[in-house]
Amino acid sequence: MSWSEEVAEIEFRRSLAAQHGGEERVQRQHSQGKYTVRERIDRLVDPGSFVEYGALAGTGQYEAGRLKSFLPAAYVMGTARIDGRPICVGGEDFTVRGGSGGSSAMRRSKGGLGGFIEDLAWEYKLPLVLLLDGSGANVSSVKEMGHTYLPSSADWTRSVELLGEVPVVGAVLGSAAGGPAARAMLTHWTCMVRGQSHIFTAGPPVAKRALGEDVTKEELGGATVQVTKSGIIDNAVNSEDEAFTAIRRYLAFMPQNVYELPPVMPTTDRRDRREEELLDIVPRHRGKPYKMRRIVELIFDNDCPPLEIKPEYGGCILTYFARLNGVPVAVTAHNPLVNAGAVDAAGAEKLTHFLELADYFHFPVINLVDVPGFMIGTRAELAGTLRKGMRAFYLGYQMAVPQATIIVRRCYGMAGSFRASRLNLRLGWPSAEWGSIPIEGGVDAAYKREIAEAPDPEQRRIEIEADLRLLRSPWGTAERFGVEDMIDPSKTREILCNWVELAQHALKLQVGQRSMPGVRP
Repeated sequence: MSWSEEVAEIEFRRSLAAQHGGEERVQRQHSQGKYTVRERIDRLVDPGSFVEYGALAGTGQYEAGRLKSFLPAAYVMGTARIDGRPICVGGEDFTVRGGSGGSSAMRRSKGGLGGFIEDLAWEYKLPLVLLLDGSGANVSSVKEMGHTYLPSSADWTRSVELLGEVPVVGAVLGSAAGGPAARAMLTHWTCMVRGQSHIFTAGPPVAKRALGEDVTKEELGGATVQVTKSGIIDNAVNSEDEAFTAIRRYLAFMPQNVYELPPVMPTTDRRDRREEELLDIVPRHRGKPYKMRRIVELIFDNDCPPLEIKPEYGGCILTYFARLNGVPVAVTAHNPLVNAGAVDAAGAEKLTHFLELADYFHFPVINLVDVPGFMIGTRAELAGTLRKGMRAFYLGYQMAVPQATIIVRRCYGMAGSFRASRLNLRLGWPSAEWGSIPIEGGVDAAYKREIAEAPDPEQRRIEIEADLRLLRSPWGTAERFGVEDMIDPSKTREILCNWVELAQHALKLQVGQRSMPGVRP
């Protein structure tokens, strides 16, 4: 006896699920410039590689024992490949109940809070990609369950555990509120689409009802707010297709899980490539800025451009994933075009998270340093710069991965001290200088009485600064082996390529989860 009738029923139900929330709602999604969740997955992953699970889950209406209509669950998930590497992927279907997960039982079994796809990613140690476009909890689900639901942190157990096991990536592609918005925060990296994506704890109707605030979605949670000002989303893109490209680029740097090293890729760039432009890029006038981003472009592999993380937030610090001779590295750099490179509260938060990510996933770290210290002044104090800066210091002290520091120009104070930590190879350019405090900032305090009592206080200040500048030369430090070496800037790439090859040997012994003792400041 054949089971062909039942097999036909499977395909019939799959065809109904593929209709999402119906033709009208799919058209509405397209009219807003958005793809359906299955279209998103198809554009993200390698062609033909998506294997869907749970397509038959949903709510069926029956007549005389036969399926009359079917509303699929508002979550689509499965496994796929990106550049040949297996991943797990899931996302809300906004055409079904605005992406609301429905009943608690459905959410646990299919997606969202501690769902099946998260369990699968955890069990098989595969990267997880979340395509977020959901409105969160729906009060209508109370009728379905017949009772209200008591929130519990246990619902988020797997979401939290995954952060210590595999790369978790989120793309906010529509409006994310409530649970989906919270889920976006439990990731290692996120992006959103300008003018299309919005993320907030609760949307404008709730804000108006609770607080009397009458705001648009863009004003409350658009990219200008969440990427540039709050910094809760890492990168902004101009379209969904750009988001998929960004996801693929990010994952190309990441290992499959914490038990592997980031993947080394072949490169056509010469490891001994020298850049004469680096000899002239730092001005002799110490107060004149320059383009640190250009230094990054010149040093790292040119056939795999560096991927900047949080380029619009905490601008005094630049953070990248890049490659040296094909080896993935994490790069931090001070930006003299913002705060003259001084670390502010936003920059410290950005730096702390990025270094923690690099350390946990076993990236060797390269620091390009030009820092006069922590940002000072009233605004800096109100922002808690000192505490946030010392959190970065605390994290930097505990890091296990090898680090190489290039002191491009200044390296002063507590903000500079952990950029040249105990695990570092510290190399200075001829333009480098360092100390506990910049001379210009410390003379007035250290020589206050002598300056005040001089016949010409301003002239005496100038004389003292001139004397101290003679001691600021890096050569004295180099003579006493206070810095590992002074190097020709044009040879920086070659030197770092040699270093990163050595670093790989140490990194092989560090795979696995990292445990950091203590309480952050």
